[in-house]
Amino acid sequence: MKYFPIFLDAENISAMVIGGGDVAARKIELLLKTTANIVVMSESVSPSVHRLIQSHNLPWLAHNYTSGHLANINLVIAATDNRSVNKAVSEETKPLNILTNVVDQPELCTYITPAIIDRSPMIIAICSSGTAPILLRMLREQIEKVLPNNYGKLAEFSFKFRDHVKARVKGLRNRRTFWENTLRGTIGEAVLDGDHFQAEQQLITTLKNEVPPPQGEIVFVHTKTGNPDKLTLQIHREMQFADAVFYDENVNSDLLEYIRRDADKYPQSICSTIMVNFQHALDLSEKGQKVIYLLAGCAQLPENSALLLSTIRKKQLICAD
Repeated sequence: MKYFPIFLDAENISAMVIGGGDVAARKIELLLKTTANIVVMSESVSPSVHRLIQSHNLPWLAHNYTSGHLANINLVIAATDNRSVNKAVSEETKPLNILTNVVDQPELCTYITPAIIDRSPMIIAICSSGTAPILLRMLREQIEKVLPNNYGKLAEFSFKFRDHVKARVKGLRNRRTFWENTLRGTIGEAVLDGDHFQAEQQLITTLKNEVPPPQGEIVFVHTKTGNPDKLTLQIHREMQFADAVFYDENVNSDLLEYIRRDADKYPQSICSTIMVNFQHALDLSEKGQKVIYLLAGCAQLPENSALLLSTIRKKQLICAD
């Protein structure tokens, strides 16, 4: 990745916007979604910027850019139409390690602003690393269409009951399954419909029932050509719930991006066509873990007596043609 994705704590942002035109107004409006700790530097400002300064009581340095005003500033946006000024801003901020965005001049930036889909407290940020703004806009439109406006309410609901669920539902994978079933089911629908009382009552009733401890499982995935686009929806879901993943050097490493981030990874030095590490996978599954075993190609899985005798749940899935 050319850019490292990161979310900044708004309480620690101290920003300066250099410029007073319509572009500066859009940048100030974006910053105001998180913080009002913003200084504006520009000799003249547009009516939009002036309104934002007045309505949010923002400090205004009413002169064009001059150096020496960045004490206690940790984020700068240069939004002027003067390339030499923008370059001077960049040259001042870089030695000070100040996060800097120069509008329409990515070579002068130390960060770029992603396309943002706001369903607070859920925030989706997407980026094309500056290569394809049209494609980025198309992707944002697709996500906007399928993401309910009240999606953030699901996050607030989950946070409210997080400790209650943790106390009642033992095991990390069990809790993941519990929350997925809850948020995808009638409780989640009630939250999205704004019926929070009904959702809370249903959840409380559900938590009164004893939730069994997690059961181990091994899922063998035949990846065929290794094309990530050929993963079925079922395989996607299995990967997202994995506690551990096995793979060898013949498996396309891009597939690992679809495995749950905190799953344990076990690269195998011996190709699966020669040997499959059944015993290690069984040991982990007997401890209640969900194991994904990625297999290159689509060769038949060799027979193994330990696997046949084990009562652990096991299945084989094959990527689409």
